[in-house]
Amino acid sequence: MDGQIFIRLRHRIKTGIDQLIYLEDIAQITGDEFAVQKLSKMPVYHVSKKDRHIVVLDIMHVVKTIKKTWPDIDIQTVGGSEAIVEIDTGKRQLSPVLFVFVWLLLFVGAALAIMNFHEDVSMRLVHIRLYEMITGKTVEHPYLLQIPYSFGLGFGMILFFNHVFKKRLNEEPSPLEVEMFKYQLDLDHYVALNENKETLKDIHDR
Repeated sequence: MDGQIFIRLRHRIKTGIDQLIYLEDIAQITGDEFAVQKLSKMPVYHVSKKDRHIVVLDIMHVVKTIKKTWPDIDIQTVGGSEAIVEIDTGKRQLSPVLFVFVWLLLFVGAALAIMNFHEDVSMRLVHIRLYEMITGKTVEHPYLLQIPYSFGLGFGMILFFNHVFKKRLNEEPSPLEVEMFKYQLDLDHYVALNENKETLKDIHDR
């Protein structure tokens, strides 16, 4: 089969054990219409139990697979050179005891962090001083400032993280989501380099 096709590997896909991965699953294909139609359903990899959780499919593996069947086709690759296949082995049920323990741990840790910060910067004394400057009176507990400040602290965290439970306030990502995205990119880059068998070669036994 003659013709020219352009292939762009997807960054990450998710599949299950004992699944057959087709070319259209791991790549975007365009070019000669007849070639695209024939190649879309071409098997590229079979996921087995020995693959465990992650498989990295290299663009060279894809090209070799295509060339075995269609040696005369012109293949042009675009974009990244690896596709990460995440193997879903089934959802593990979350233990209610573990959930409550982690929730309490995070809650207490966050509360202690906020309290320690306020103690370090002497926030109580600042409120007392501000209340005295505004009203001319000295009180030990300036609730007129402390209560709005407490609500403002909570609303500020909601605006910062851009979420109210599962509801997003706007389409902009929160700083936490940006950091998680950067971490995921670094993790994918590490996996692509260390799990890709095509990039590793031992020449000691040559």
